[in-house]
Amino acid sequence: MIRTGIAGGIGSGKSYVCQRLRQRGYEVYDCDSAAKRLLRTSPEIREQLTRLIGPETYTEDGQLNKAAVSRFLLASADNQQAINAIVHPAVFRDFEDSGMAWMESAIMYESGIYRLVDRVIVVTAPLEVRIRRVMQRDHLSRGKVLEWMDRQLPQEEVVRRADFELVNDGKADIEQQLNKIIEQCNRLF
Repeated sequence: MIRTGIAGGIGSGKSYVCQRLRQRGYEVYDCDSAAKRLLRTSPEIREQLTRLIGPETYTEDGQLNKAAVSRFLLASADNQQAINAIVHPAVFRDFEDSGMAWMESAIMYESGIYRLVDRVIVVTAPLEVRIRRVMQRDHLSRGKVLEWMDRQLPQEEVVRRADFELVNDGKADIEQQLNKIIEQCNRLF
């Protein structure tokens, strides 16, 4: 099976592109949703995070204490790396066990999950379009959006590393680009 990753920074529209793929009948593994699910359901993650952060990591009724985890996460880069070292491998295993050939990840290269796919398609959009989308979607200030963007690899770097680029600027034809990329991929593999 040929595995394809869909990457793109916040506001690029990668989730929209994945929605279009699902409409075509492709199953797309969503790394972000999987991480949230695994944080709630995996006894292994629960044990490791509780050991790392402390007993306040989960509430008495077993729910993830997002405030406690966020405080720990934002306290230092080392804390973020420690949490990632627990969550990322679990997501990698879950993806491999899913049997899906398509995967969406906002942090494809930062997390290392790109190693599990044969090709990467990056969804791009102009900076101002991305900022506007996130501000409208998440009701965030421009400064907060830029702060989130600064935590991700620059779009140009992701484009450089990816096999294909799909422009989602609100003008380019997504379907036509998908058709072309899928056709090229089928010829390559």
